[in-house]
Amino acid sequence: MSDLYSSVCISSVYASVLSMFGIENTGNTASPNPLLMSLAEKKLGGRKIDRAVLYNPDAVALWLYMKYTEKFTKAALASDLAVPMLSVMPSVTPVCFASMYTGVMPDVHGIKRYEKPVLKTHTLFDAFLENGKKPAIVSTSGDSISKIFLERDMDYFIYDSLEDVNKKAMELLEQDSYDLIVIYNGNYDGMMHKYGPEAPIPMDALRQNVDYYTELVEKIKEKWKDHDVFYGFCPDHGCHEIDGGCGSHGLDMEEDMNVIHFYGIKPKE
Repeated sequence: MSDLYSSVCISSVYASVLSMFGIENTGNTASPNPLLMSLAEKKLGGRKIDRAVLYNPDAVALWLYMKYTEKFTKAALASDLAVPMLSVMPSVTPVCFASMYTGVMPDVHGIKRYEKPVLKTHTLFDAFLENGKKPAIVSTSGDSISKIFLERDMDYFIYDSLEDVNKKAMELLEQDSYDLIVIYNGNYDGMMHKYGPEAPIPMDALRQNVDYYTELVEKIKEKWKDHDVFYGFCPDHGCHEIDGGCGSHGLDMEEDMNVIHFYGIKPKE
């Protein structure tokens, strides 16, 4: 193994979003992603965004993008940047999303293994609420994003099926009443664990993730013409094959730690 790890951590998402909104970051967190700061300056010329949509498909590794680049074509074309990103250890879902939305490492936010307690650490959602903005989470029931960010005075749309989650997120875009929408899809991760990362069923789930992200971007451009919008395809961790042809993650290895993110900014018209 070559030990080539991405240089920008997923924990940078927190400070990046705050900076683009013009919200002061009062915590001791990871710095904003310099690529995103440069993109915002290029696309907006000093204006701040007023909407953000963060799509969180689970377990989309960088090596999948490298090996099956053509399968990500629509996501790449819908975005301004494709950025290799580094996960956190242990590279399991609640730990990773906790770091993504708090801006701090597991030793600070406190989730250090596969468990789903409600975070007491300051999150991106808290920062939005403190600044008079409306965040919303759309996720499947029982999954990490539907549990670890609870107990905030915000709206949660939790459903039993992926189809209901994705339909509701589109409805929220239509309504245009939230400043931040976070959407979780765990279909690739679930199928990858059962069948292996490259089997036909999980690869079809990955295609669905790319297709849905592309549809989100199209809806943003159609319905949010009067907004400066930041959007992203932001997985939590990668994956690797284990004995028996199944898939797993959680190790300090390139396959699990390196993920691919796509980002874009749509200026108002």
